[in-house]
Amino acid sequence: MSGTENVRRRRNVLAASVAAGVLLAGGGGVYLATTASGGGGTGTEARAGDAAGPPPPLRLGSGSADTRGGPGIAPGEPDPGGGPNGTVYTAKGPLPQGPSSAAVHRPGGLVTSAEVTRLAEALGVSGSPALVGDVWTIRPEKDGSGPRLDVTRKAPGNWTYSWYEGGPAGDTCLKGKACPPPGETKPSPGGTPLSEAAAKAAAAPVLKALGQDDAKVSATQVMNGSVRVVNADPVVGGLPTYGWATGLHIARDGRTVAGSGTLKEPVEGATYPVIGAAKALARLNEDSKGTGPIGIGGCATDPPAGEAPDAGRPDVGTGQEPVPGNAAPTPPCRTTVDMAPPEQVPVTGAVFGLAAQDVDGERLLVPSWLFTADPADGAPYTVVRAAVAPEYLTPPAKPSPTPSQPDGDGTAPVRQIESFRTEDDGRKLTVSFWGGVCSTYTVTAEETPSQVSVRVAEKPIDPDRVCILVAKEITRTVTLKSPLGDRPVVDAASGEAVPRR
Repeated sequence: MSGTENVRRRRNVLAASVAAGVLLAGGGGVYLATTASGGGGTGTEARAGDAAGPPPPLRLGSGSADTRGGPGIAPGEPDPGGGPNGTVYTAKGPLPQGPSSAAVHRPGGLVTSAEVTRLAEALGVSGSPALVGDVWTIRPEKDGSGPRLDVTRKAPGNWTYSWYEGGPAGDTCLKGKACPPPGETKPSPGGTPLSEAAAKAAAAPVLKALGQDDAKVSATQVMNGSVRVVNADPVVGGLPTYGWATGLHIARDGRTVAGSGTLKEPVEGATYPVIGAAKALARLNEDSKGTGPIGIGGCATDPPAGEAPDAGRPDVGTGQEPVPGNAAPTPPCRTTVDMAPPEQVPVTGAVFGLAAQDVDGERLLVPSWLFTADPADGAPYTVVRAAVAPEYLTPPAKPSPTPSQPDGDGTAPVRQIESFRTEDDGRKLTVSFWGGVCSTYTVTAEETPSQVSVRVAEKPIDPDRVCILVAKEITRTVTLKSPLGDRPVVDAASGEAVPRR
């Protein structure tokens, strides 16, 4: 029996009976609102699976986000948190109860050469994978032109695929767009992209090789005017997922010219009691009350210029003596933001599934409710709320001012950078990652002849202030000393390869 058939058989076993509403197609972005209460414990213990006694508590990270535009705020989408005034999500119809318990799923195992070869064959990449450090790679030969596939050896096996047009280098290369630097992707020609149906059909062999032929597939996005993007959200443990997607770029001729995703299917971990959709939506609304006025502004603390300090007191200028202990009360300070009502957003669907979240530095699929928010003035989007019973959640750890060492059990930190792109002939490197609204972020790059390592540094704007847990997509650009060429981009926090978008 093949590995693909094994994957399919595992996915055909439904882990729980799920009552689900209609989930409309979202815009690719999602908001993670995670509150926590209860005692101590660490999320890394969730790797123990179903052991005797209750499962260990989970510590959900404040910046949890998905791999494709999942948890977080996608560009052009509304802030599901509603900004300073918050958001109230209202269900348009009854909400499902869902199962009474569900398991987290986590990466496990190592990617083998045979698994990389199976994916390479589906992508049309010839050659044998070579292990370079912790990355399986099949690279173009000679001038660097052709397909390239990189797969991290450690689960979940993040992989990236690109088609490079290398060409000559140095003074023999003509200047201008006709001769891109080695390793840079050749601009796609114009024209009409494939239809959605044709693009999905072209992507089907790759998804089958990944064991994701039962995934939820969309192909509405078009890049560069002629490249159709196929996004697939796999089914894991019989449940739909969010934030664990595969993305494939399909050219006009049906060829896959770029892609990224994960190769290893997550394995089942500990099982947790879960709450129904109604309770999850109520907790989501509690989390979405808003941040209040941010920055400089609000009410004045000093009297207006030219006005006496006691102006407005009823006992001043009237000839009456003030009553001891009965000073006139100060009217409450109210800004325009204070008086604005929260945004009202209808919820038209709810599906029980698994959403990618950071749990103590490890990327896990956590039982969650996936709500479809359908605002009157915008496109529908997905809102995610963890379904794990609140007594099994612990508050997220506060960010450390200095990088911390891995835990004693050897747990590696999760990759921070989601994707990268290059500009200016490969000298400008733009990276995308998920962060919070209450911090500032800087990016630095360390270059070697074999790779470019990128690190993200976070600085809270006000460490003493309570911050709403809203994730948003952030992009930062750094200038390299030399063009990127065919060097891989590596996330410095985790050591993992970063996919090109």
